[in-house]
Amino acid sequence: MKLIASLTSPYARKVRIVMAEKRIECEFVAENVWAADTRVGEFNPLGKVPVLVLDDDLCLYDSRVIAEYLDGVTPVSRLIPEGGRERALVKRWEALADGITDAGVAIFLERKRDAALQGTDWIKRQAGKVEAGVAAAARELGDRDWCHGVGITLADIALGCALLWLEFRLPQFSWRAQHPNLKAHVDKLEARASFADSIPRV
Repeated sequence: MKLIASLTSPYARKVRIVMAEKRIECEFVAENVWAADTRVGEFNPLGKVPVLVLDDDLCLYDSRVIAEYLDGVTPVSRLIPEGGRERALVKRWEALADGITDAGVAIFLERKRDAALQGTDWIKRQAGKVEAGVAAAARELGDRDWCHGVGITLADIALGCALLWLEFRLPQFSWRAQHPNLKAHVDKLEARASFADSIPRV
């Protein structure tokens, strides 16, 4: 298998951490989707990363599809429950985390535009989504050790990637100071090799 991804993408980081937790070997191909000579479109018509290229050249995207596929490749360290309500709850966490990231990315990209062209109302709307999403995550986590169940799942991985990307790209969202339980949770995740080995690099 081959993973085509950016070293700074929070969605790609989620996939890389899933692979590390499940001990799945995979070739990593760094790709900048904004570069003029990017080849991402050859693997994903939407021009987005990550893309997982399987041994038979089938390309899987986006990160949620890839993570679900990888969890079924091997029974080692299952990260998503097999079915029913438990599975839905973990996937709900992932949707919340990815939604926080989506709104953050929208802000980050809007701020790359010329200042006169930036939509302040749009940025404010997305910031409200980030803040509401992070607050909801803090409430849902409460004083539990893990987002769901008694060990790490895709829920924890997705949430950790979302919050750490905010800290990396949009540090004005001071979630560690505002939500001590999220800080403690992410501190625990950062101590894991899978998180430590996937720190974004520019």
